[in-house]
Amino acid sequence: MKRLPLILFAGILGAATVAAQQNQSSKASDITQKITSWRILPPLGERQEAAVDTLFLNYGQRSVPSAQSIAYATTGNSGGEGYNLIYFERPAASDFFFRDALSAWLPSLSTQRFFNTRIPMTLASYNFGGGKETAQERLKADFSGNINPRAQVGGMVDYLYSKGSYNYQAAKHLSWGLSGSYIGDRFEFQGFIQHYNAVDKDNGGITDDRYITDPAEIQGGSTSVDYKTIPTRLSDAHNRVAGTQVYLNSRYKVGFYRDVLDGDSLKPEYVPVSSFIWTFDYKDGRHTFRNQNAIQAGEFWENTYLNPMETNDKTHYYSVRNTVGVSLLEGFHKYAKAGLALFLTHEYRHYTQPEDTVNRRLPLPETFTPLPISSIPTEQGENFVWIGAQLARRQGHILNYDATARLGVLGEAAGEVGLNGNIYTHIPLWGDTLNVTAYGDFSNTTVPYLLKHYISNHFAWDNDFGKTRRLRVGGRINLPRTATTISAGVENVQNLVYFNELAMPTQCGSSVQVFSASLEQNFGVGILNWQNRLTYQTSSDDAVIPLPKFAIYSNLFIAFKVASVLDVQFGIDCDYYTKYKSVAYQPATMAFYNQREVDCGNYPFVNAYCNFKLSKTRFYVMFSHVNQGLFGGDHWFSMPGYPLNPRRFQMGLSIDFAN
Repeated sequence: MKRLPLILFAGILGAATVAAQQNQSSKASDITQKITSWRILPPLGERQEAAVDTLFLNYGQRSVPSAQSIAYATTGNSGGEGYNLIYFERPAASDFFFRDALSAWLPSLSTQRFFNTRIPMTLASYNFGGGKETAQERLKADFSGNINPRAQVGGMVDYLYSKGSYNYQAAKHLSWGLSGSYIGDRFEFQGFIQHYNAVDKDNGGITDDRYITDPAEIQGGSTSVDYKTIPTRLSDAHNRVAGTQVYLNSRYKVGFYRDVLDGDSLKPEYVPVSSFIWTFDYKDGRHTFRNQNAIQAGEFWENTYLNPMETNDKTHYYSVRNTVGVSLLEGFHKYAKAGLALFLTHEYRHYTQPEDTVNRRLPLPETFTPLPISSIPTEQGENFVWIGAQLARRQGHILNYDATARLGVLGEAAGEVGLNGNIYTHIPLWGDTLNVTAYGDFSNTTVPYLLKHYISNHFAWDNDFGKTRRLRVGGRINLPRTATTISAGVENVQNLVYFNELAMPTQCGSSVQVFSASLEQNFGVGILNWQNRLTYQTSSDDAVIPLPKFAIYSNLFIAFKVASVLDVQFGIDCDYYTKYKSVAYQPATMAFYNQREVDCGNYPFVNAYCNFKLSKTRFYVMFSHVNQGLFGGDHWFSMPGYPLNPRRFQMGLSIDFAN
């Protein structure tokens, strides 16, 4: 059984080689040119073009957990909890914050892709690595097929299973989805359903960092380490996060017909003038944290509120959002240089939390901790009503822009403000084109309910937080000829809610400023290529927003063709960020919190890899963390108690089937 992945890999690769030898290049090229892809932009369901995932460059690096960002805090395992350390890439806390720690592995509106293809297609991939006790596997498949030129249906499945390099950190995820769209002259529809179920065991971190930094000292002189036997702080704890999203967007367009020249004759063309929009968005989430080792729980957590024998925390959430809008469309007349839309949104959110069944009128046993709060409702609902407007120009040759304003008028949304805008332009410069993007964003938003009111076996809080205000401005400049991209941004945030050193949410009443600047510079001479990204970021208050000052990604490789059919990329890449007072991880709430005792960072994580593409098959081999024990030091922790994965061999392949 342990050879099954290798046999499967070799078998599929062999079949792909035979298929590639057949003379089908013209047909494949024709099929590729017929594929288009897009994603949906909220709140009105506008379509934005998206790339079809068929590039082979840097394909294998996606299987490394820490490669989710150039600076990423992770519990280590593939499918494990993680936290982006690049501030401007980090989303704000969601309404169901348990999901945030696993967002890199779960489907969402932002990851949903729609395809329009001449013939049905399937994008399938399989990645695996590690040994018998540390195996990791991920199988993904995306399908799309057109019923006719206007209508299509699709589906996806994503299965991830990883035992982990350390004990008690296995992860098992299963996600699936169905989608469909119809883009007609008068009527448009886009919709999908996504479901995910993720189970991650939590070991609480290793008991002593010296198993990594100085194994001889803690093992009586022995320097050999079996990473799977390193003691961990928890052995019988796990988190389960499951959820569903149903998204439906429809648009009815009103307009007129006009005659257009088609060769030597005229044909009628429908010109939409205005549209009526309805969007339905349903989301639910279920979180369970379970721990059945009472002795370890007493050592790991300071407080126990509901059950000293075991922990079985369950928190449920669902939301129903409806948006209706009317728009005047761009381009129906030569003077209609931009589109204008007005919309109204109502959302209902509902939360269910554990019930406190302890009789607190009687003296509590020593194993219980008195609740620091009076009571938290077992069930609670919230209503939100916003009105908004959007002005957008997306068909301009030189200048495009979009601006959206949203104002909360009723319920928990009362007093909320959201303003954001983007400007896109390109300027001829020295025989090249300078692409310039600028953006601005101001928001005054209500803190999510669960950050204000929460109860569980080890954590409970009842907070009266004010609204969080953010002002962010920035821009991006790209010069294609020199392969140079420069970006910079600054944010001022007031009343930010974060998890403090006790892993409890707290609000910073003062303002905190964050500045970030990035340079992406790629070089190429013949087959030799060097890709680089440098990010600088700084926070005015490191106790509230701790950040590594510098983060670097560098990728040195050669790329060439063999016999005009096989594309090859061979190289090494490296992630590095400077030392800082790192965030820490709390398994009971899946929260990343600030601590001021331990530094992490100042360690290069290097991978050696080969990526290949043969016809419609991509495959790779990789040694991740190849520098372990060779250079870079021995403090390869991304968080206190959580070392990165040790060196491992990984393989994978992806096939684009034209059914």
